[in-house]
Amino acid sequence: MPSPFPGFDPYLEDPAFWSDFHSTFINYWREAIAEALPPHYEAGIADRVYLIEQDPDSRKLAFPDVSVTVADASEWLTKTSAIATQDPVTIPLKILEGPRETYIEILHRPDRTLVTSLELLSPSNKQQPGRTEYLAKRNALLYQPVHLVELDLLRGGQRLPLAKPLPAGDGYYLVSRYNLRPDCQVYAWPLPHALPTLPVPLREPDADLLVSLSDVFKTTYDRGRFQRRIDYAGPSPAHLRPEEKLWAKKAVANEG
Repeated sequence: MPSPFPGFDPYLEDPAFWSDFHSTFINYWREAIAEALPPHYEAGIADRVYLIEQDPDSRKLAFPDVSVTVADASEWLTKTSAIATQDPVTIPLKILEGPRETYIEILHRPDRTLVTSLELLSPSNKQQPGRTEYLAKRNALLYQPVHLVELDLLRGGQRLPLAKPLPAGDGYYLVSRYNLRPDCQVYAWPLPHALPTLPVPLREPDADLLVSLSDVFKTTYDRGRFQRRIDYAGPSPAHLRPEEKLWAKKAVANEG
């Protein structure tokens, strides 16, 4: 069964569903792109792992303090008389891994050079500690001859940094073409509207692909069986404004 909402289903922002929705959406978004690609391109799914670390905003630069005080020279010589072993002690590193996220890469054949990277933003991209890491990788990509597409369906967290305020909207689709930077094309739409059909840039002189995000969402929602998993009779999503909660309840009631 379809979602009771004409566009993005705000209940999917719940952490209980988001990870599954993200990976499923990426899969069918890739399928829609691959089906329309010219033969000299290919679309694949890549992934990244975020490392768990201290909140970068609270980190301070650490400089070594050098201070040597010897109260009793004979006592110090006794304690340091042991000879250091030349054989290393093997101790496993403790590597803390955070969430693993997938994204889409469009490659040009036959050299398989990266042409376009497509992201579906997650909460880990929009709040600390993952936001700083994502923005660092994003910034590195923006210095390469690669198009970057970022789809933000989430109400929570911080929006992506731009030189000017975003236009009014709840969903955003940012297209950063490497040949037009620093300018970025921003598409916006309100929550009650259907997801639009939007461009995916390729290498010139090839024309943009036009991909229906609405079709991708409908396939994702259906194949993910989210209708049977979400408790629409429960509380409305906390990130909605009061008037939007009333709209959400009405949409659910009309569907029922």
